[in-house]
Amino acid sequence: MRLRNKPWAEDRLNDFPQYVIQQPVSHKGKWHEVFGNDNPLYIEVGTGKGRFITEMAKAHPDVNFIGIEVYGSVIVAALDLLIEADVPNLKLLNVDAANLGDYFAKGDVDRVYLNFSDPWPKSRHAKRRLTYKTFLEVYEGILPDKGEIHFKTDNQGLFESSLKSISEYGMLLKFVSLDLHNSSFEGNIMTEYEEKFSSKGNRIYRLEAMFQ
Repeated sequence: MRLRNKPWAEDRLNDFPQYVIQQPVSHKGKWHEVFGNDNPLYIEVGTGKGRFITEMAKAHPDVNFIGIEVYGSVIVAALDLLIEADVPNLKLLNVDAANLGDYFAKGDVDRVYLNFSDPWPKSRHAKRRLTYKTFLEVYEGILPDKGEIHFKTDNQGLFESSLKSISEYGMLLKFVSLDLHNSSFEGNIMTEYEEKFSSKGNRIYRLEAMFQ
C-alpha cells in the first residue's frame, strides 16, 4: 500500500493529547482511568481514516473505543473525524499492533475489531496478516477469557486464510458470513473501504471468533 507522506502528521497528533494517547504504556492495566468509567473497551486494529470507530462510538455511548493505527499519515484523518464528532468515549493510538501487549494488560480490552486489513497475498508475507497466529496470541493476551475478534474484509483469499488460522488456533467461530450485505446481519457500520468496494459489487466477508 503506497502512503502519501505527511511530515506534519506527528506534530498534529501531539497537539491533541485529549484525543490521541501520548504515553500508552503508562495506562496499562488502568485504561478505565483514561475514560473515567468502567465501561467495556473495544479496539479497532488498523483503524485507517477512522470512519468505523467514530460511528461505532456515536452509536454505542456506553462502550469505550480506541482506534489503533501504525501510520501517522493515515491516523491524522481519523483525528479530524474525532475532533468534529467530539465523542468522549473514543481515543486514538498511533502504535504497531504487534506491540499491543506493551500497552494493554490481560482483560484490558473486551473486543478486537479488524476491518479490511492489508491482505498480504504472497505466502512469504503471511506472518504480516493481522489474523496470523502471532497476532492472535497478542489479542489473546489483552482480551479476557472468551474474548472476541470481529473481522471484515472484501478479500476472499485473506478471509479463507483467516478462517484457517483462527480454526487452527483453537478459537470458536460464532458467526460467519460470505456475503454480509445480503445477509440478515443488523447494525453493520461500514468503513471507507467497505463502502468503496461494495459499491463496485465486491462481496463483503465477516466473522466473529471467540478464544476458548
